[in-house]
Amino acid sequence: MTKLAFYQISDIDQLEQPEEHTQLDLKSPATLFFTDFQRVTPLVTEADMPAVQARELMRRTHVRMKLVVNRANQVIGLISADDLIDRLIVKKVSEGHKREEVTVEQLMTPRKELQALDITAVKKASISDVIDILKDNGEQHCLVIDREKHHIRGVFSASDISRKLHLPIDIQEKSSFYRVFASALSA
Repeated sequence: MTKLAFYQISDIDQLEQPEEHTQLDLKSPATLFFTDFQRVTPLVTEADMPAVQARELMRRTHVRMKLVVNRANQVIGLISADDLIDRLIVKKVSEGHKREEVTVEQLMTPRKELQALDITAVKKASISDVIDILKDNGEQHCLVIDREKHHIRGVFSASDISRKLHLPIDIQEKSSFYRVFASALSA
């Protein structure tokens, strides 16, 4: 074990900078903004985890979205902090479930309802293109898939994009009416 020590920085006033400082803007390649699961381990939660426990864990770790996996470690859905609000848990309780027994799986968005961008198209897109589709669909997150390999490759997060660009990105969630109307059109 290495013993660490603190030092005063009163005489140090320069910041280290990358040698190749890339200025990011709306025309920057989209690939510079997505969390690539080939480089970063995806954040997951088990389907049978109690929703209240998952919400607390996500709150403490400042995570807004996780992929949901079954016992075989296969992705079965996605859970966001918005899916874990008290009102939705109470709704399940009113349906006859015990609060502590409401699971992530009962509140998640199932895989069959998720949409994603293909990595091939993402490699050709600018981040402005991604922001447009997020805004058009009222989505804070968007998965990226590799259709050839049948893998979930990564995820875009509006808050991560906003941080990297130093720009506010206002994504308005589609209204309930809009979602019902859109699903009726696609039926």
